[in-house]
Amino acid sequence: MGKAVAAAAGDDPEVKVAAGVDLGDSLEEGLEKSDAVIDFTLPTFTEELIEGCVASGRILVMGTTGHDEHQLRSIEEASKRIPIVHAPNFSVGVNTLFWLTRRTSEILGDSFDLEVVEMHHRHKKDAPSGTARRLAEILAETRSLSYQDDCRHGRHGDVGARTSGEIGVHALRGGDVVGDHTVVYAGDGERVELTHKASSRLTFAKGAVRAAKWVRNEGHTSGLFDMQDVLGLT
Repeated sequence: MGKAVAAAAGDDPEVKVAAGVDLGDSLEEGLEKSDAVIDFTLPTFTEELIEGCVASGRILVMGTTGHDEHQLRSIEEASKRIPIVHAPNFSVGVNTLFWLTRRTSEILGDSFDLEVVEMHHRHKKDAPSGTARRLAEILAETRSLSYQDDCRHGRHGDVGARTSGEIGVHALRGGDVVGDHTVVYAGDGERVELTHKASSRLTFAKGAVRAAKWVRNEGHTSGLFDMQDVLGLT
């Protein structure tokens, strides 16, 4: 993703890559040269990155997923001092999928069973993906359900008949799949499926660069935003 972000920035005449920070590089030196940071790393780096961005007053665009509750609270606290765009997916198409998922759920009502299926490359470490989790959260919100209590992550053994108050979430891993996500609404006699398939990481990188430019152009000095805000879909 770092290479993809650099490529996306290189294609944008309004953006210049001031520094790249990888494992072992100096974060402080990178921050000194930059106006905004685009982060696609690991949750273990999040708190150090947040501290650096807050101290230097930098815009933070974060595409890292898999954070625990403590790390999410740290992001929220930091957003009171700097602008942060934190999104599970920066693709314009996926964020359209988020919007469509909510609207479809509202239209179809409670009579359809809800399932989310995602597939990623063999090297992805967290499951489900941040995008799949957000899709399930949207479904839970529209049904007044709880992501923590009502999502069933895969099924194995004699689990009994499916209940109407559950959301199935299934993670597949293999090959070099960039990211596939499908939301299934299964009713009696009909089924609706919403699917997004990414074939290049560049789509996420372009969205992240767009998010950084949006924060700068809107003049935000603090606040927690996501890609729905950037695209005007909220």
